[in-house]
Amino acid sequence: MILEVTAATLHDAKVAQEHGADRISLVTGIGEGGLTPSYGLMKKVKETIHIPIFVMIRPHNQSFQYDEDDLQTMIEDIHYAREIGIDGIEIGCLTEDKIIDEQALKRLLDAAGEMNVTFHLAFDEISDQEKALETLLSYKQIQRVMTSGADKSALNGIPHIKKLLRRIKDKDIILIGTKGLKPENLQAFLSVTPVKEIRIGSGVRVNCQYTKPLDPRSVKAAKETMNKQK
Repeated sequence: MILEVTAATLHDAKVAQEHGADRISLVTGIGEGGLTPSYGLMKKVKETIHIPIFVMIRPHNQSFQYDEDDLQTMIEDIHYAREIGIDGIEIGCLTEDKIIDEQALKRLLDAAGEMNVTFHLAFDEISDQEKALETLLSYKQIQRVMTSGADKSALNGIPHIKKLLRRIKDKDIILIGTKGLKPENLQAFLSVTPVKEIRIGSGVRVNCQYTKPLDPRSVKAAKETMNKQK
């Protein structure tokens, strides 16, 4: 099982790697759901960390709707991340009607080339998620979809997550469980939800607060819990 940990600093990334994370989700503005990190942070983390690094590509927190200026910014950020060898990106773009903006998505995927691509939590703002999954399945570059089951917590979203997992059974896409997860409730989630990858943000930070650094003991405890599910 894969544990992805959200990192907002180089120190976060080091702690995550040292204590069991399998992958880094590199962001800034962590309390706002994650925004694109600076070029300097991307570069330093890439130079220092040897586990896979995925970078959030999100220029603002106003919505998941992007105009031409936003898209040009996102494409440039993707080009830079790709140039320095970042492993993957996390993207999501919606229309005003809260469906996937395929025109924008295609442009971002063209910029990403061979990089790994995750469709991030913008997915949870879509009303018809099963139809959205069918759309995403048509884009082979998209390997993962992040979701909490359209709920504030993945624990509350378990029934819907299981429904989505049945929909993508035997398909080439991975569902990442996220939101509200921490070492103390991870076992309860994993015991009934057959996901293979988990993303944890505040749940492995000191006092479970976004404004605090990663807690090494929490990262380690989360990974140990996941290892027991093998």
